[in-house]
Amino acid sequence: MKQGLFQRLDLLWRIFKVFFKIGPSTFGGGYAMIATIEQEIVQKKGWMNEEEMGDMISVSGSAPGGVAVNSAAFIGYRLGGVAGALVAVIAITLPTFLIVFLLSYLSFMFKDHGKVQAALKGIHAAVVALIIVAAKKMWKTAILDAATLILAAVSLILLLFTGIHSFYLILGGPIIGILVVLFKQKRGMSVKTEKTRPEQHHELQFPEYYI
Repeated sequence: MKQGLFQRLDLLWRIFKVFFKIGPSTFGGGYAMIATIEQEIVQKKGWMNEEEMGDMISVSGSAPGGVAVNSAAFIGYRLGGVAGALVAVIAITLPTFLIVFLLSYLSFMFKDHGKVQAALKGIHAAVVALIIVAAKKMWKTAILDAATLILAAVSLILLLFTGIHSFYLILGGPIIGILVVLFKQKRGMSVKTEKTRPEQHHELQFPEYYI
């Protein structure tokens, strides 16, 4: 029993370390963190595969709140239950809180400094690249066929050229998806809800999840 407790505490500690490292190492908000989260969780730790990561991003982006915090809660719960979710959320928000607190304290002193302004401009440019990388990774799992491609294109056009709130697009996405699937099923057409991946990509690589 003690050994099981130690193993669980060790898992929670590893979850904390991963998300505590992610928090201060990324700039630009939740979607800019997606690439780093995937690198740590999928590529380095093997706690989730790419398909699960894509599903997690979709759910986290659709739920209220910041996508980074939602992702941390999702992954933490997936690995360690409620305790894992709580640890992950604390770990990913604590560094940001401390950094923002410190920057707020020092901002009045350095806000007009030329080098600081130049550094922020460089960060803004890097954030654009991070968001593009996140969009590319989401594209691989979200765009399955012509219907999903059209839905993505229409959503992008509406966001760019109209004043529609993103909430209505998030609400309409699953409704349209259900209608498209029902239409295809009624017509006897093949329904594709996820991309086919090689067998090795579906193997779970985190045995500690079952402890």
